[in-house]
Amino acid sequence: MLIEQGASYAGILGIGAYRPARVVPNSEIVDAIDSSDEWIQQRSGIKTRHIADDSETVVSMSVAAARDALAAARVDARQVDCVVVATVSHLLQTPSAATAIAHELGTDQAAAFDISAACAGFCHGIALASDLVRGGSARHVVVIGVERLSDITSPTDRGTAFIFADGAGAAVVGPSDTPAIGPVVWGSDGEQYDLIRQREDWRDAIAAEAPEIPHLVMRGNEVFRWAAFSMAKVAQQALDRAGLTVDDLDCFVPHQANNRITDAMARAMKLPSTVRIARDIIDAGNTSAASVPLALERMIRDGDAKSGDVALLIAFGAGLAYAAQVVTIP
Repeated sequence: MLIEQGASYAGILGIGAYRPARVVPNSEIVDAIDSSDEWIQQRSGIKTRHIADDSETVVSMSVAAARDALAAARVDARQVDCVVVATVSHLLQTPSAATAIAHELGTDQAAAFDISAACAGFCHGIALASDLVRGGSARHVVVIGVERLSDITSPTDRGTAFIFADGAGAAVVGPSDTPAIGPVVWGSDGEQYDLIRQREDWRDAIAAEAPEIPHLVMRGNEVFRWAAFSMAKVAQQALDRAGLTVDDLDCFVPHQANNRITDAMARAMKLPSTVRIARDIIDAGNTSAASVPLALERMIRDGDAKSGDVALLIAFGAGLAYAAQVVTIP
């Protein structure tokens, strides 16, 4: 049996992003949830968020982000063997968003599929892409995290309306001369399954007296307690598996869920002051599967992350699913 030879190592070759044009400040949200700008900032750190218009779809935002990533990686779309899309807000049950995206990019019949791991989806995708490249199933993989959470967020839900937002981030994963994507530490805590979820089954929503798209609901305080302390342990495990310590890190790129969660993780991990921490949530809100690549792209664009820097990625979300890995900045 002939076995395709994979690459010795895999790495992220380029990062891209798409942020919807419309910026929504807290002042546009507070009346509907009987809140205030001060309360939102104290609870989450969020000042503004990007909300997609009708022309900014899951597919179109993904294509834009992926093209940026391909350009940064200097990889032609026809060299892409696989497209992996992490999302929970593509409202077609089938076909996958990935197949349409692969076609729009101009790939040459690339494998394409969606994964549903909520906010942890992008880190899951990076782990899958690394294994595909090293195993010989693909040479170049486009990994996309994309959400239009505004479609599934109730504007009157005080627990979610100010948090969730829209956008897309992408990475090109391919062969590397050195280890540039560390071993993934991932898992799920199904005992906490109901902490973040779609409010009801589609069948129940359709059968309701006033049918509407099921919205996300979240038990925020319980999520905060779980994430702030459990995820610091996962982050340490990712460092251990990569053979590194916090002193080896240049950047920390956590899921942009809540600034207070990020602060709690940084304290629990005893991150040195020299480690630069992603704070994209302040201007972009929580974009679920898109939050890690969007935050990483901003750090690179702003000069807070430089080529060759060592970064720890970690994300967690509904399920409760989580994943973390150490990567080298392209």
